[in-house]
Amino acid sequence: MPATAKLSDLIDALLFDLPEHITRYDREEARLVSVEDWVMTAVEEGNEERLRDLPDWQKVEVEIARAIIEHEGDRFISPPDKFEFHEYRQMERFIGTIETEEVAEQLWRAIKGKGAFRHFKATTERLGLLDRWFRYRDAAMKQFVIEWARDNQVPFEDDLKPGRS
Repeated sequence: MPATAKLSDLIDALLFDLPEHITRYDREEARLVSVEDWVMTAVEEGNEERLRDLPDWQKVEVEIARAIIEHEGDRFISPPDKFEFHEYRQMERFIGTIETEEVAEQLWRAIKGKGAFRHFKATTERLGLLDRWFRYRDAAMKQFVIEWARDNQVPFEDDLKPGRS
């Protein structure tokens, strides 16, 4: 039986994007794995000298990098991606759910130009809509990772507590 992913882990892939790391979903172990870019490059280039005197915890990364290279596309696949989620588009959709035209207009103004995410959050907080926004965004994230799992034939379980997507 194939390993089962937890929706909370898949959502974490969206929320905790690690710069300078390669992250993959391991179908065999139903978990996200992450390797520093330089470790992956050293393994790809066969630079054993650079990998020789690593601490034990980093030797594990080397083994993961080797496994990713050997099994990319079948065992290891790219996880749900925050750029494909398009949080800006989610903000636009959220604004479309606002019944009061004046409030919606304030939110539209908040997302125009530089600092859109910061201004949007400040405006939703000022208008008393911050919790509603987070519930909307969390539900959209949950649906996004469910679609990702189905598109990639990844069995999943919904381990999210009600009220947290």
